[in-house]
Amino acid sequence: MVARVRAGFAMRAVAREFRVSLLTVQRWVARSRGRPLARGDFSDLLPGRREAVNRVDARVEQRVLRLRKRLAERSALGEYGADAILRTWPRHGEPEPSRATVNRILARRGVLDGQRRVRRPAPPLGWYLPAVAAGQAELDQFDFVEGLVIRGGQSVEVFNAIGLHSSLVGSFVRSAFTASTVCEQLIKHWQAVGLPAFAQFDNDTRFQGPHQYRDTIGTVIRLCLALHVTPVFAPPRETGFQAAIEAYNGRWQAKVWSRFEHPDMARLRVRSQRYVAADRRKRAARIEAAPARQPFPARWQMPATLPRQGCTIFIRRTDSHGSVSLLGNQFPVDTHWPHRLLRCELDLVASRIRFYALRRRDPTQQPLMKDLPYALHPRYFKN
Repeated sequence: MVARVRAGFAMRAVAREFRVSLLTVQRWVARSRGRPLARGDFSDLLPGRREAVNRVDARVEQRVLRLRKRLAERSALGEYGADAILRTWPRHGEPEPSRATVNRILARRGVLDGQRRVRRPAPPLGWYLPAVAAGQAELDQFDFVEGLVIRGGQSVEVFNAIGLHSSLVGSFVRSAFTASTVCEQLIKHWQAVGLPAFAQFDNDTRFQGPHQYRDTIGTVIRLCLALHVTPVFAPPRETGFQAAIEAYNGRWQAKVWSRFEHPDMARLRVRSQRYVAADRRKRAARIEAAPARQPFPARWQMPATLPRQGCTIFIRRTDSHGSVSLLGNQFPVDTHWPHRLLRCELDLVASRIRFYALRRRDPTQQPLMKDLPYALHPRYFKN
């Protein structure tokens, strides 16, 4: 290129001829200016030193490696990391490197024993329920937003809902919720959007029922079972299982509650309904593509007692002995499965409870761990 330019050709023409940019031709011409072609600087290395000024001397690196090898073979403690190397460093000779320098030398030479954390892909949505994970069934998640107060001292609670696959949301505002009012809002919500296959809750007593009595289920569970919706209860103090509804709780507070000043409950309800309607329009395509919902039965009434149908699912974690606490009872599952997740299915038809092992690392494998007889009190059922 430089020879062509010196022969009188324009730099742009030379750039087109060699299929490079004009800047490239200008750079090489500038580097060889005032010199014969045979003595021009045509290297593509950056100017400056070829080695870093603060690079560790090769003799220090070799001593670090020798000390590590000797400690790994002969050390009584079996320690041969950076701290052990520095403890045995000779006091005379090469200057002692820092702990960070020793670690960098070991990492650069590939002699560290530590394993980097393996980042595995996240399991599918609803991985702990095979039908939901396969996209064959919809799951609605429910939760409360509590502790809100309108100016003047009026307390506010919000009962939120979201579909796991469809992201179909719902929000219901009251001064306070009880188990009965939760059932009323569930009926209104499902009458409007249809029934999912599963409904997931946390372990609030308004959802699950009183915790101080054994073998007791709440009104919400009975409502779900009467509507052929399987209630699912997330494990206590576990993150991730309620991630969708918790994210929607945050969005609702940011886009509705914190965005405006609400003079009264009626105005707050109107703004909440507007937000819900806008969110549903935004996600219309996803709602349409989600698993189908069943229509709410016409002229339905809550039965006084339960028919023996369906099941209730509890996601729980075993204790150090492989046992799980459920409905006020302690169930021994497997001593070789301590502090691990289980899907506990209470089958009301067969009067049995089954425990399935769960692993996020391998969500498709959910083997049956134990099958035990269990029956709720007869007062819950029809004669």
